[in-house]
Amino acid sequence: MLLHLSTWPEVENYLHTSQGLIIPIGSTEQHGPTGLIGTDAICAEVIAEGVGEEIQAMVAPTINVGMALHHTAFPGTISLRPTTLIQVIEDYLTCLTKVGFTRFFFINGHGGNIASLKGAFSQSYDYLAYLNLPQADQVRCQVESWFMCRSVCEKAKELYGDQEGAHATPSEVAITQYVHPKSIKNVPLSEKVASDYPIYGAVDFRRHYPDGRIGSNPALATPEHGQQLYNLAVKELCKSYLKFLQRN
Repeated sequence: MLLHLSTWPEVENYLHTSQGLIIPIGSTEQHGPTGLIGTDAICAEVIAEGVGEEIQAMVAPTINVGMALHHTAFPGTISLRPTTLIQVIEDYLTCLTKVGFTRFFFINGHGGNIASLKGAFSQSYDYLAYLNLPQADQVRCQVESWFMCRSVCEKAKELYGDQEGAHATPSEVAITQYVHPKSIKNVPLSEKVASDYPIYGAVDFRRHYPDGRIGSNPALATPEHGQQLYNLAVKELCKSYLKFLQRN
């Protein structure tokens, strides 16, 4: 079930059977010369919807803009500050807790979101308790990044070896190719790609990673790979979500 394609009575009925909600979160940021700017949100959304369909769980609208300040020297990137993202998550959780949701499972598509999400969870637990909302002490949050699923990592290693890299990876590009085959980009890529520089500010990031990639070769991506990686992520995250719902 997609929350944004449901009516309020349907959501109310759902809450009689489950208090769990899957929330996809990604980013709107550069992904090298061939990666779509919406890659992180596209991957998180399609995988979250796959999980929801498989186990009949409700899926919230995707949070498309995350914390990507270090990518903002590249045209098209949109970012929230960490403090803003934390406040956005707190506002989401407050509204949803008021009506009865207590289990929030974030399927994440961008590594830069993780620290802010964990900070948001801690802040939200405290704020919900301060508001004295019913069941506030029952609220639980968890973030799972699809690209860190064990089965996905193993398949990416098998398919791409050391050319998977850390950003604008062939695995994430492959999933976008599977989802949006008409938007596949084919442009020449430099054989030399930077890696291993620490991430600081946006200008420094672009100086060290001039085409936006970090150690990756997205030219290896195919839609067929994307389907394989999607299936693995959905299967593994279904298990993680059901286990999360059972936790006290």
